Amino acid sequence: QVQVVESGGGLVQAGGSLRLSCAASGSINSIYATGWYRQAPGKQRDMVASITSDGSTNYADLVKGRLTISRDNAKNTVYLQMNSLKPEDTGVYYCKIQPRYGLATYYWGKGTLVTVSS
Repeated sequence: QVQVVESGGGLVQAGGSLRLSCAASGSINSIYATGWYRQAPGKQRDMVASITSDGSTNYADLVKGRLTISRDNAKNTVYLQMNSLKPEDTGVYYCKIQPRYGLATYYWGKGTLVTVSS
């Protein structure tokens, strides 16, 4: 079985910072891509950042320059450093792992809540 656990969410004032963690464990041998998704109340879940096995990163336009995705292969952990947070960044952040390219197999965490106050 594969487990995906997010952590690091919380309440922060506008302009503050948080670092989210996504830890993968269990019967997973490799990871092609890891993505961070955000879902605000009443909204769809959208990808905000991703990183692939070759180190390539991708960001949504609205978060580029404020959010940075990185990985620690030794710890099977992907991080999302969030700086200059805005109230519109509020939402539940989910981690999604795609083990292999071209296969429709994904593993989702249960999410961690980020609340940014004005």
